[in-house]
Amino acid sequence: MLDLTLPLTKEQRLLLLAGDCVTLSGTVYTARDCAHRRIFEALDADMVPPFPLEGAFIYYAGPCPVPKGKTSGSVGPTTSARMNVFAPRLLSLGLGGMIGKGEMSEEVARALQRFGAVYFAAIGGAGALYGNAVRSSELVAYPDLLAEGVYRLEIEKFPLVVAMDAHGGNIYRK
Repeated sequence: MLDLTLPLTKEQRLLLLAGDCVTLSGTVYTARDCAHRRIFEALDADMVPPFPLEGAFIYYAGPCPVPKGKTSGSVGPTTSARMNVFAPRLLSLGLGGMIGKGEMSEEVARALQRFGAVYFAAIGGAGALYGNAVRSSELVAYPDLLAEGVYRLEIEKFPLVVAMDAHGGNIYRK
């Protein structure tokens, strides 16, 4: 198990291989499809996105409400394939990678290789486990989207698997 702290440099991302088990600590931003559409609207209008893209990691998730005495509610991954249309452009703008559930497209795989990025798989059904790894959560954009807004999460020892690496490795393919 590799313990990694975000942000990861490109050199660190290039060392990761499909199948590596890791824990991540540091800052990630949540965004699902509605938030991605808004981010793209901002980019298309030459506006600044709601968080710096350079080296950032997007977690495809929407946090549940925070129970009393906790720092986060359940925050399980959503299906990543819905973000296939968005990921290549964000990677071209410096995104370090993504976290989600399930396989992503060949176009995303090529973009990961081209930009030296990585896609981590989170475990579906483990939202409570992931919520317990969140040290702080702050809504940073699109409050009208409720749980699907963009949240900045500070995570600690967030367990993941490298699903698709910067060399074409892919745990979903032989």
